[in-house]
Amino acid sequence: MEWVNENNIIKNCKTLIKAYQDKKLWYMKMPEDTHPNFKSKEENLVYFTLPMALNYQRNSYKLWESCLETHKNNNKIFSIKTWANIKEEDLRKILTQYKIALQPNKHIKTWMTISQTIYENWWSIENLLKYCDWDFLKLQNTIQKDYKKWFPYLSGPKIFHYWSYILGEYCDIKLKNREFIEIAPDTHIKQCSIKLWVIIEKEADKISSEQISSRWREILKWSWISPIDMHSPLWFWSRNNFEFKLKT
Repeated sequence: MEWVNENNIIKNCKTLIKAYQDKKLWYMKMPEDTHPNFKSKEENLVYFTLPMALNYQRNSYKLWESCLETHKNNNKIFSIKTWANIKEEDLRKILTQYKIALQPNKHIKTWMTISQTIYENWWSIENLLKYCDWDFLKLQNTIQKDYKKWFPYLSGPKIFHYWSYILGEYCDIKLKNREFIEIAPDTHIKQCSIKLWVIIEKEADKISSEQISSRWREILKWSWISPIDMHSPLWFWSRNNFEFKLKT
């Protein structure tokens, strides 16, 4: 990649991180910020895990608003045991009422499969994390390899890495080897990648998410910036139409 000025990209990344920390990227509310205040760590983990598997090709803000409305009206059911043992028609009624599930068959099947997998093997999400020694790399091996087909969509590279990030941000889970969590290239991250010359515009429609993640890791490897720590600064920068200007 002869066209990449890595030092300039890293400098811009540090500027964006500082702007994010100083709340200078304008509107800065993440979709996941819409959530109840939990007393139970496990309930918190369940709330931020199962909906992630349905968070593809849809408005994330609306998904988490739906989760909040569902919780308000069914606040005793956010447990793996409940989801793993509930009748399918009852689950469908709950998840479609406020549109957590948009696909009444596929989304219900995904939710049930993940719940039953966790319950039958570990009883809870916290026990799953203990089984993995609170280690991102062991969790990755468990979800994306050993039990891959039993974690539909959650085991996908983009969602899995972003979920691992969410565990730390919203569930206070301090994973070992967190620095190996890859940036999750959604539309906003891809646009930022073009703006910063991590990729060039003519390859944007051809390059895979995994390749974009790899580019970010390669560029940041000597910067002491973990790729996933760029997610929120980049996401808000794009969401706010790049109003925050970088010095050239």
